[in-house]
Amino acid sequence: MGKGGESAMASKASGKEAETTATTTKYTWTEVKKHCTPDDAWIVYMNKVYDVSDWHEHPGGAVIFTHAGDDMTDIFAAFHAPGSQTMMKKFYIGDLIPESVEHKDERQRAFEKGYRDLRSQLIMMGMFKSNKWFYVYKCLSNLAIWAAACALVYYSGDSFALQMTAAVMLGLFFQQCGWLAHDFLHHQVFKKRKYGDLFGIFWGNLMQGYSVQWWKNKHNGHHAVPNLHNSTASSQDGDPDIDTMPLLAWSLKQAQSYRELRADGKDSAFVKFMIKNQAIFYFPILLLARLSWLRESFKTSFGLGAASENAALELKAKGLQYPVLEKLGIILHYAWVLAVSTGYGTWSVGYSVLFFLVMTCSCGLLLALVFGLGHNGMATYDAETRPDFWKLQVTTTRNITGGHGFPQAFVDWFCGGLQYQVDHHLFPTIPRHNLRKTHALVKSFCQEWGVKYHEADLVDGSIEVLQHLNNVSNEFIIDFVQDGPTM
Repeated sequence: MGKGGESAMASKASGKEAETTATTTKYTWTEVKKHCTPDDAWIVYMNKVYDVSDWHEHPGGAVIFTHAGDDMTDIFAAFHAPGSQTMMKKFYIGDLIPESVEHKDERQRAFEKGYRDLRSQLIMMGMFKSNKWFYVYKCLSNLAIWAAACALVYYSGDSFALQMTAAVMLGLFFQQCGWLAHDFLHHQVFKKRKYGDLFGIFWGNLMQGYSVQWWKNKHNGHHAVPNLHNSTASSQDGDPDIDTMPLLAWSLKQAQSYRELRADGKDSAFVKFMIKNQAIFYFPILLLARLSWLRESFKTSFGLGAASENAALELKAKGLQYPVLEKLGIILHYAWVLAVSTGYGTWSVGYSVLFFLVMTCSCGLLLALVFGLGHNGMATYDAETRPDFWKLQVTTTRNITGGHGFPQAFVDWFCGGLQYQVDHHLFPTIPRHNLRKTHALVKSFCQEWGVKYHEADLVDGSIEVLQHLNNVSNEFIIDFVQDGPTM
């Protein structure tokens, strides 16, 4: 449990950085920023300071430590139900001195009030309420894809074309499972979170092969700090989704980050080769993404390891939230996948492996393509210099529109709500069927306040990602040439 009031009694702060009145200790922003690691974590909510050091019992997991040493007011509102802040009372240690937050002027404070008022407006409009019949339709239509693919395998005879079509259909099915699990686990559908978790286990573990706990830790961390680099090696305030070294680098700083892991402080030959050619390898890497996600999910479900330090800390402190259901879901997933991938026991081992790879790699490409368009090639920040919540979410995110022959209706279905990635990141618990209306208000608000809001279609967005990767490669090469011998 977090140290809470014990910290105030111990008075970690000293000198002018903390002022104690008869009833309340007041802290400066400089003092708060010092406490930025899981074992020494202070967070700010509505100008009140809380000590959540080592609070591994947090219901949402270790994601809380992504905002250690920072203001969590708006990300808290994005993820929690009204009234959840009452749970924080036991961790309260004092108040923040607002005037000490020197990076916020009056315009910034007015801007923050404006987007908090917009959230209240969306609540009044009913945008956070789900249409259960919409999700009945989405669940049944997705199961229809699965049933059709399984039937096609059974009735395909010796047709290679039909069997590979079934494999790609299952890849598409896995992708659509991802969007459904995403909606349920963001608690867009049910007010009672356990119901969302159970549907998440069905669409995640059983049908898709992904561990719910692995996904929650990774995805919630990403939502809290999109496109942020860790502030220090021991901090956990960076985005796990851009932790793609040594295969891909999204900034020059990230491309150079592996130097500190080597005794000579230089880039390895492998890092040089991959970063130099990362624009070429981008799509092949996406094809293999699902294999990596399946591996990390299996490890998480069966206690064989964790994908990150943050995930390892969470598992060590709490274990799995649903240990039996997670394991059972993964086992049953591989049971039905094995049956289909072997042609119900009629195909050779080699052909079964081919079917599995086509199914798995097509899913990896279809899923990662949407993920990549959402954030890759957009702004990246150092965690210690992150902008406010709204600007962080908007400037690191790209919406996907129709274009280049892809109608908007197809994009809406294919992307599963994440075509409105900016709007989803600002309000992650709004159901996807309400994002179109939300989008109009968000875009208008951004224009009013001069905040950059970016959209691109599937083709132009992919080109932007590749150009960004190539630009980072060029910066890396120039820096390397200036610092040492040519490659």
